[in-house]
Amino acid sequence: MVRAWIADVSPLVRPECYRKYYERLPDFRKEKADGLRSDIMRAQSAGAWILWEKIRSEYALPEDASFNLSHSGTYAMCAAELDGESVRVGCDLEAVGELKENIAKRFFCPEEYDVIMREKTEEERAEQFYRYWVLKESFMKATGKGMALPADSFQIRLGTPPVLIRQPDEFPESYYYMEYRKAEIPYRMAVCSTDCRIDAELNMEFRL
Repeated sequence: MVRAWIADVSPLVRPECYRKYYERLPDFRKEKADGLRSDIMRAQSAGAWILWEKIRSEYALPEDASFNLSHSGTYAMCAAELDGESVRVGCDLEAVGELKENIAKRFFCPEEYDVIMREKTEEERAEQFYRYWVLKESFMKATGKGMALPADSFQIRLGTPPVLIRQPDEFPESYYYMEYRKAEIPYRMAVCSTDCRIDAELNMEFRL
């Protein structure tokens, strides 16, 4: 089963808190954090890894467990496979902001762009844009190619759950989606995996 967690990483913006958790990072994550240009970006990077380490410890997961990390704004997200199976896992979260119509028109499939623009209000169009955004990024990350995979090389049909109706020939496996929303958090969140067993509950029990 794949399960997803999010954590508020805003405490890591404080220097004393960041230093405490920074010392726990492996060297390669320290180097990554050191190369970031702002306090919030360093907090996101460190917080995402600390979240994964807490999950790995809590569930006694091996170092080679399938997992993926994401972060946006003041939150970090982790999705992980808990049964020791080798599966593809990708996750993404994004703070909902203004509609980025140019990005949708240029990078999304024409059919997806049309779905967005059929919404009646700017707010509704923005919601649909960010919904597609996290669904697309979670698939791209699940394949392991990330942003190197063109966002219009696959097509998603929105639904409950969303469905991948066209995908690149190099990734013929069946992929499954789960979306998450929290009323108090204005973010879109999604997990994509070749494991059809994706927990519908978004976990927030871990605190930094």
